[in-house]
Amino acid sequence: MGKETILIVDDEKEIRDLIEIYLKNEGYEVLLASDGEEGLDILRNNEVHLIILDIMMPKIDGIHMCIKVRQIAEMPIIMLSAKTQDMDKIMGLTKGADDYVTKPFNPLELVARIKSQLRRYMKMSGGMAQKENEIVIGEMVISVSTHEVMVGNQEVKLTPREFSILELLARNRGIVFSVDQIYETVWKEPSFQSDNTIMVHIRKIREKVEENPRKPRYIKTVWGVGYKIEKEN
Repeated sequence: MGKETILIVDDEKEIRDLIEIYLKNEGYEVLLASDGEEGLDILRNNEVHLIILDIMMPKIDGIHMCIKVRQIAEMPIIMLSAKTQDMDKIMGLTKGADDYVTKPFNPLELVARIKSQLRRYMKMSGGMAQKENEIVIGEMVISVSTHEVMVGNQEVKLTPREFSILELLARNRGIVFSVDQIYETVWKEPSFQSDNTIMVHIRKIREKVEENPRKPRYIKTVWGVGYKIEKEN
């Protein structure tokens, strides 16, 4: 689903390589650093959406890198450590980390935590991905440049008009659009008895993107007014 970029900072090459394999298999872009100093250099020159950060490293350790990152950025940070003492966990989280995983770990569990943190991060940033050509709403990713829609791990095939309606509502979350407004914006012609046309298109979009079209999560009906996508999803 995602094209987010994840930075892995760990002085153990085997750990870096293992995590990289699992993340690339999920479609993520991956950057690698062997210590905190190298990690900060990469962060300054690349767009990064999440950091996996080992605590015990040479030059700049994970705790101090976390402090430096928090001075310039707000992306999620997941700490890794071979230590299990509660104090290490508390130290990492109070210095700005979002989650903590103890080595040895299950790679699939780490991937699940990464996905959870990225979903939360996208919500906190208003649902808009840092990449300008993507709109992220809950489990749905709308790629404006390629006209692709993903829900969860499934690609959804929309017609050009269906995509334009979804994009209009997604770009203007919280705003209610009447059927006339939707028709005139998408069809680019005056609306004339367009109620049924828009209703049919909304129904088809819901059948494709909603888990339960009868109880839609994304496209809401505002009775007597029109349709909208909520600001929070």
